[in-house]
Amino acid sequence: MVDITGKKNTLRLATAEAILTVSKEATIQSILNKSVPKGDVFEMSRAAGLLGIKKTPELLPDCHPLPIEFAGFEFEISGLEIKISCTLKTIYKTGVEVEAMHGASIVALNMYDMLKPLDKGVEICAIRLISKKGGKSDRFKVKASVSGSVTVCSDTVSKGEKKDRAGKEVIKSLENWKVKVVNNSIIPDEIDKIQAQLKKQVEAKTSLIIFVGGTGLSPRDQTPEAITPLIDKRIPGMEEAIRKYGQDRTSYAALSRSVVGMAGTSLVMSLPGSTKGAVESLNAVFPEALHLFDIIKGAQH
Repeated sequence: MVDITGKKNTLRLATAEAILTVSKEATIQSILNKSVPKGDVFEMSRAAGLLGIKKTPELLPDCHPLPIEFAGFEFEISGLEIKISCTLKTIYKTGVEVEAMHGASIVALNMYDMLKPLDKGVEICAIRLISKKGGKSDRFKVKASVSGSVTVCSDTVSKGEKKDRAGKEVIKSLENWKVKVVNNSIIPDEIDKIQAQLKKQVEAKTSLIIFVGGTGLSPRDQTPEAITPLIDKRIPGMEEAIRKYGQDRTSYAALSRSVVGMAGTSLVMSLPGSTKGAVESLNAVFPEALHLFDIIKGAQH
């Protein structure tokens, strides 16, 4: 199966449709009158659809098992045609469109099985996805131009004793989200140097100012102490999202002290110094965080 461990839980919704046709009006009347020998066609088919939804990952090899938190079926009769709609919802890392299509198809097949003794002309004409929401399909395009600064705070990297990997990976991630990185620096983890760099980038009106490293608990980890006094507004929701995303992957994330906030019109973030921790912290809040710059641009006009 495709690896979805890096994805975030979001509300996912999908509606699928199947079309079933009969060859005579008497068949429709039997359905409505609930006089089909095998039972109530709509209710029994609804039950079959629910079972089909739950069995989807058992039958399709690449489908992930996921929690279905809502399943609804609707039937619409138009002449000799019956439109079957299946709507599903979940809060998970991947979508429910295949499950919705499977549910609609199982409903149609069950209806076919129940009606075939009465009508030899029953046909299933189409099964298709009508709509889906959540995940990549809901990704917005940021209208504002976003510039970025990435500063690595590390005594060993600044001395040349270690190579910078985390900063380079952060830059790569930002460029994938169309952020133009205009500054990349490496400095010791010293409060005065961190603050000087932050002030410089705020004055340059850099949109996104990121510090990588110095968020741990050793005596030299001072990045949060350096940037907090210069932040106008903390953003607790983003800080919580970063820690939650990290803790879902390693319990050590609880030891990180990432800080996020606004300094003027700049978004300031302090990320862990480990390559994995830094990239995962970005994944926790991006690309959604970029919407902030559209808000700022709108407020300035």
